[in-house]
Amino acid sequence: MYLSVIIPAYNEEKRISKTLLAVDSFLRRQNYEYEILVVSDGSKDRTVEVVNGLKGQIKNLKLIDEKTNHGKGWVVRRGMLEANGQYRLFMDADNSTTVDQINNFLPYLDQGYDIVIGSRRAPGAVIAVRQPWIRDLLGGVFRFIVQSLVPLGVTDSQAGFKVFSEKAVEETFKKQTIFRWAFDVEILAIARLKGFKIKEVPIHWTNDTESHVKLSGMIKMLLEIGRVRLNLWGGKYRS
Repeated sequence: MYLSVIIPAYNEEKRISKTLLAVDSFLRRQNYEYEILVVSDGSKDRTVEVVNGLKGQIKNLKLIDEKTNHGKGWVVRRGMLEANGQYRLFMDADNSTTVDQINNFLPYLDQGYDIVIGSRRAPGAVIAVRQPWIRDLLGGVFRFIVQSLVPLGVTDSQAGFKVFSEKAVEETFKKQTIFRWAFDVEILAIARLKGFKIKEVPIHWTNDTESHVKLSGMIKMLLEIGRVRLNLWGGKYRS
């Protein structure tokens, strides 16, 4: 199988159907084998029922129903490790970056890159709907702290559109210890430590107006980044 698309979902009953239909419509037109894997993170609404109801309509749609909420990083890890694709993309359920943009990523994988990540800050990126100014400000502070503590060599570690080779998945996600706020930072830090080639590609991104990050969430994220730094110092990812 060439491509697996992993979509983490928590209480996404209102928009998961539209996203899955859009992903299916695009993939049906491609000339490679694929699968779509939704991982529900202990959803309390009808997310699971909606996804199951689409199985007869959407080709190669699979569902993993986690009964307990563990965090986005947990379900991304579960999906990436259980997928079968030579390349494995995880994308957000809100469809803020549409799946057709994978066409801009695949050539770099064919050139030998192990990981290709979407960036809202790379030259050529398009922000269709911007975040509120306070989130932009907090994002800038976050990026400064990340680059100070855990240099990653990329401008945007948090966009939810990243594709990994099978080998990169096996050697990074199995080392993962952060499962909520800063899991992207940890995964990229592990990948960089192990010498995987990472390419950052500009994306077309639309802010989800229903998404809200509280100050408490930012604090938790920064604490998790501190854990990643300690893990790097302690050699945890080398074992």
